Amino acid sequence: MVSRVWVITKKVFSLSLILNSLVTLVCVGEIVFNYYRAFPYWQPYSPYLFNGSVFLLVIVAALVNIFPSASIGRALHTGRILFHHYVYGFFVLISTAFYVVAFTSVSLLSLFLLHTSNVVVNAERFFVLAGFTLFLDDLPDVSKRVESALNRLKSKAFHWRKVLHSLQLFTGLVSFYVFVAVTFWTTQHPKLIVPNSFIIGTFLVTSLTSFACVKRRAWLKITPAKVVPVK
Repeated sequence: MVSRVWVITKKVFSLSLILNSLVTLVCVGEIVFNYYRAFPYWQPYSPYLFNGSVFLLVIVAALVNIFPSASIGRALHTGRILFHHYVYGFFVLISTAFYVVAFTSVSLLSLFLLHTSNVVVNAERFFVLAGFTLFLDDLPDVSKRVESALNRLKSKAFHWRKVLHSLQLFTGLVSFYVFVAVTFWTTQHPKLIVPNSFIIGTFLVTSLTSFACVKRRAWLKITPAKVVPVK
């Protein structure tokens, strides 16, 4: 019983890290989109953040974190409840997309680019990302062709593992700098402490995930996958 709870807890932790990476991508994507659209009239979190383009490295940090985060729970045997959890992820994605189109004035294309504190819109964003997290985590089980393609990517990553390891450390440091800059900026704008607390926490988790993966030498431990031809 204890071992079962531990496996499920570790799986949930793995999914949470993947979800945080996706949330980071969305938060940064929104900032970068509005930054370049308003350039040069708006510098986000100035003067603590020297340039808005630094957010591009946070995007890299989030992307580099996804594979090590998924690998934490990939080898765990949690069993299935009727279906693979990518099916549930697909269901959440479809149902949320239908709700957005049918019951809100926000389009799917602008859902993650709109700067808003609307609770409904942010809840829709969360469910889309949660569904995509389940789908992404279980992606190798979607089909043999998908699994084969992912194994090819893993084999290529093996040859670049030292570069990816160094990149994870560097972008983790940048993410931590962004976390500090946004935190200091927010303390100077008390009215934005509550809405900014979420993004601050996201950047902190992203940087800590990078540091933990570097300490675990996650990318250096990657092994080339066996690519089986798909007929």
